[in-house]
Amino acid sequence: MTFVNIPRLLDEALTARGYTTLTPVQDAVIAEEAIGRDLVVSAQTGSGKTVAFGLAMAPQILDGGLVSLAREPAALIIAPTRELALQVSRELMWLYGKAGVRIATCVGGMDASKERRTLNQGAQIVVGTPGRLRDHLERGALDLSALKVAILDEADEMLDMGFREELEEILNATPEGRRTLLFSATMPKPIVSLAKRYQRDALRISTVGEDRGHGDISYQVVTVAPPDIENAVVNLLRLHEAETAILFCATRENVRRLHASLTERGFNVVALSGEHSQSERNQALQALRDQRARVCVATDVAARGIDLPNLSLVVHVELPRDAEGLQHRSGRTGRAGRKGTAVLIVPYQRRKRVESMLRGAKIEADWIKVPTAADIRAKDHDRLLETLLTPVEVEDEDRALGAKLLETMSAEDIAAALVRVHRAKMPQAEDLLDDGSRERPRDDHRAGFDDSVWFKLNVGRRNNADPKWILPLLCRRGGVTKNDIGAIRIAANETHVGIAVAAVAKFTKAIAQRGHDEDNDVEIVQANGPPREAARENKRMSRDGDRPQRSQLGVNPRGDGPPRGGNFRSDGPRSSGQSRDGARPFRKDGPPPSKHGVKHKAKGNRPR
Repeated sequence: MTFVNIPRLLDEALTARGYTTLTPVQDAVIAEEAIGRDLVVSAQTGSGKTVAFGLAMAPQILDGGLVSLAREPAALIIAPTRELALQVSRELMWLYGKAGVRIATCVGGMDASKERRTLNQGAQIVVGTPGRLRDHLERGALDLSALKVAILDEADEMLDMGFREELEEILNATPEGRRTLLFSATMPKPIVSLAKRYQRDALRISTVGEDRGHGDISYQVVTVAPPDIENAVVNLLRLHEAETAILFCATRENVRRLHASLTERGFNVVALSGEHSQSERNQALQALRDQRARVCVATDVAARGIDLPNLSLVVHVELPRDAEGLQHRSGRTGRAGRKGTAVLIVPYQRRKRVESMLRGAKIEADWIKVPTAADIRAKDHDRLLETLLTPVEVEDEDRALGAKLLETMSAEDIAAALVRVHRAKMPQAEDLLDDGSRERPRDDHRAGFDDSVWFKLNVGRRNNADPKWILPLLCRRGGVTKNDIGAIRIAANETHVGIAVAAVAKFTKAIAQRGHDEDNDVEIVQANGPPREAARENKRMSRDGDRPQRSQLGVNPRGDGPPRGGNFRSDGPRSSGQSRDGARPFRKDGPPPSKHGVKHKAKGNRPR
């Protein structure tokens, strides 16, 4: 097939690659009004923009359809990460292979001296990361004096990563007459500012409305109790059994932890994060391409630029920073017309944030229940039947062995053994603390203690708060056991819990520390008393213009006594109902509280 406005050699390369049509962004950059001009292009991940800028810069690379013999580079492509730069190089190699164009790749983690030798031998196209390119520029190995076109790929991400200084130094070393092409999924103010400074009369191209980057991606959201996140990951992997899946975490530490956990469970998994060397990253990616591994656990930056042909499942184990991050992550799948699935695992208390993020990205997602062990067993049943009923070629030796087995075992026993062998290869599904299928219990964990101090959490029914996940959260954050936790009373926007007096000192000290990543949003503070009394106290303080007092560590402000109970004010004198040696809360069956919020008993029954 012949494409319009494309040199013959590139046309042949596209046809050999199987291209029958161009994507919207590829069509737009070679249109008549775009030829020879500076461009600002907004296109989502997976829209074919690497080939797009490869086609857009062809007039500057090929002179009359042939490669220029100049030793200095005519085109420079800057990418934010090593993986993306390497991917860009691979794409341009097949696109410009027939034209004999020499391409040099300069990225961190590779042999810098070898890169300098390649540059010295001459290259028409240079692809690299900002830091390594600036290093070669300052050492005199990279000569940009004859540059004809500069391309910034994923410019928004490079600015987010703090590469503005490097980009400005590189662009300042290029001739003023060059073309400058900015490719960015989003157009924040820093990108607009960069465009104004380094471009002239740039043509604005946006194909976001035509290919928003999630047309071939099915989005799903599962809400889980925070302790169930890892089990949800396991069950999602087992349910989909994707050829290749990528799991996104926020930090290197969480990548290490999840990688170790999945490996222990029997998954073939690799990890990608900033702590891995380039050699380790290359080995991990090759294992995924060879299907020796099927799961990749990665951080956002490490996964940028990854293009795996069989990647069909993306799981956001930890939520992305914003809508753009969501699109960049999810765009690893659903590429080049293939279908993909992106699943967000959402702790109950973060549901509103995710709803807002999806609205901002204009994504319609299905809110589904997390797969249960029963769901996976049913799916395995169908998959096993399909696998075992698929016709296969059988050798005579295998038939002879089968006949011998039939002499000692029944056909049913042999079939059952075959099923068991196949099933043993599959990692076990996990039982969930809260799979959403059980009837919601009442709000109280149990009736409570006679002696307890009340604490308040900033989540309630509107956040899907449930004792089944609040209880382990309290144990984890507070360093206590479930026997130290009394009543759990859930209101619309908050939850009150009673903690045994004996465990208060340990609990309050523990909750003052930073929580786990999955429950950092849950704030735990000491309340002004039981739920009803706290509400009346807060209402009175609000009426009087005061703010409720929060205890940071739940201890006596003077530091000379044991922790105070939630029934006592920390700013008033000791009432007649308060003991001198420790202030234990009174039983709930006493008379109404006094104006100081202290429950008094009948005369003569004061605690000793």
